[in-house]
Amino acid sequence: MSTIFIDRDGVINENRPDYVKNWDEFRFLAGSREAIAALTKAGHRIVVCTNQAGVAQGLISTGAMEDIHRRMLAALEEVGGVVEQVYACTHGKTAGCDCRKPRPGMLLRASRELDLDMSDAVFIGDSITDMQAGLAAGIRTMLVLTGLGIEHYRQYYQHTNRPFHVALNLKHAVEIILQGMHTFSVSDQRALIAAISQ
Repeated sequence: MSTIFIDRDGVINENRPDYVKNWDEFRFLAGSREAIAALTKAGHRIVVCTNQAGVAQGLISTGAMEDIHRRMLAALEEVGGVVEQVYACTHGKTAGCDCRKPRPGMLLRASRELDLDMSDAVFIGDSITDMQAGLAAGIRTMLVLTGLGIEHYRQYYQHTNRPFHVALNLKHAVEIILQGMHTFSVSDQRALIAAISQ
């Protein structure tokens, strides 16, 4: 049983440049609920780690954010997906906190509080800061090409000190994990990279 960390915006739900401020603005990406359900069914422990600077900017209240997360978890449970906990950094982008990705604070806190096995953990995200946070926590990382993924891969892929996997979306990432990440070959990666470059 592995621990799977998942970013929220751009991975589970559609990303918005003005932040998701209420449940009416929350839109699950196609296949994301089912992907989380598949991880649950396979026995993986799932934790969401998300930067939510909109709180610090006054664009969304902490209560509204927590309401979104309650509704998100309930909607996931409807299809058999279980997320143990949602960790959110609500600090501003220049706050210098330990929890805001690319720092690994949220992942390490979750590991302590939930007694998670980090030996084969994976962090799935759509930004280079997700990759940096996962690598800083000492775990494997996978960039999905939804949300900010394509843009960040093109611009920032060299900004990590170790390689990361690439997947089309959360559904594809979960398929790779369930098949055993070692089966995701270099040729698979090259095919994805070629598709990005077109």
